[in-house]
Amino acid sequence: MAILSTPLFRPVRAAQDAAPRDATALTAHTGSLASRLNWLRAGVLGANDGIVSVAAIVVGVAGAGGSTPAIIAAGTAGLVGGAISMALGEYVSVSSQSDSQRAMIEKQKRELRDDPAGELDVLAGLYEAHGLEPATARQVAIELTEKDALKAHLSLELNIVEEDVASAWHAAGASALAFTLGAILPLLAILLPPEGLRVPVTFLAVLVALALTGALGARLGGSRLARATVRVVTGGAAALFVTWLVGTLLGVAVF
Repeated sequence: MAILSTPLFRPVRAAQDAAPRDATALTAHTGSLASRLNWLRAGVLGANDGIVSVAAIVVGVAGAGGSTPAIIAAGTAGLVGGAISMALGEYVSVSSQSDSQRAMIEKQKRELRDDPAGELDVLAGLYEAHGLEPATARQVAIELTEKDALKAHLSLELNIVEEDVASAWHAAGASALAFTLGAILPLLAILLPPEGLRVPVTFLAVLVALALTGALGARLGGSRLARATVRVVTGGAAALFVTWLVGTLLGVAVF
């Protein structure tokens, strides 16, 4: 590697030390940040589901002339059923994803154990494909392999950080909690005001909450704030109006 110490190759060596050496750490950092943002976005969407689902139920029951006990029973059932449904759905989804990721990690471990030289060639080839000169790519691959071969391959080949593989139980719990927190708002909004103001207050509280969650979701997703917020609020308002109208047309109490 003496040639890399000559003045002509010092910029290449400097670039290698400044960027490729930290490539795995940078990927891990950005991967962790993306993972946290995805979790937060999923939490916002779960809360949004809780708001709309339970609000639609209680407004529909109120529109049908349901009593306070009927509204409480229907809203609580919607909250519990929705939270369980969300948790089960998230558990199944994340279990499939994490099982797939763990299988890929185990496969990569076997390949590194059975053919380390071939995997070194693969890593060097990937860095060449990213624009490094062959000699530099080879040296980067060697240094990263000596430091942590598995992490280097997972980040560059599969865009996986082993420590960030999601827990299905954590995902299920977070999803159920987000739904529950969202569902509490319409329950309180329809139970706390006087009977004549229940539906208007619930409409207002839910639309304000949806505007906030829509704006936050748009911010996290990098989409246009106004468009995403209007879309969420419009959809929520339509759901509330339709369920209230159905309840009013039925004109009967649930119990």
